[in-house]
Amino acid sequence: MKIVLLGYMASGKSSIGKRLSKKLSMNFLDLDDYIIEKEKMSISEIFKTKGEVYFRLIENKYLKEILAKDKDFILALGGGTPCYANNMEEINNSDAKSIYLQGSTATMIERLIRKKAKRPLIASLGDDQIPEFVAKHLFERRPFYEQAKAIVKIDNKTKAEVAEELESLLS
Repeated sequence: MKIVLLGYMASGKSSIGKRLSKKLSMNFLDLDDYIIEKEKMSISEIFKTKGEVYFRLIENKYLKEILAKDKDFILALGGGTPCYANNMEEINNSDAKSIYLQGSTATMIERLIRKKAKRPLIASLGDDQIPEFVAKHLFERRPFYEQAKAIVKIDNKTKAEVAEELESLLS
């Protein structure tokens, strides 16, 4: 079984993916970590030195590489991954099950304000700027996210509850 978790930043793709991988005894991969390992530099360094276009090209290349693996895995995508280079098509045409961890705009804003320091993309924004930033992003990305084969709502749920819901969805 190959599972691809997608959704907006702070939707819990990595933390829930890790929990699920323990429950299902499956390998967990984070696409951003995979890129960092392969490119030998951080995502922000790649953006700074080589630009977003380069990043999106290698992101697509490594996504295809992971999807082609024989082994079972749970893969957490970057928040923007589904929106570029026909990545959703690649995922949905593979034998992977794509799952959108869907949070409301309000939930995502609240989570991101709390964890702003850990998010380079929004770290420089004032708390008052985050709602508009998130609403705009979600509006643009939702059509891509909603191409996932399954949608799990995360509002007002703990990571453990979402992981349990995913486990029952997959069994």
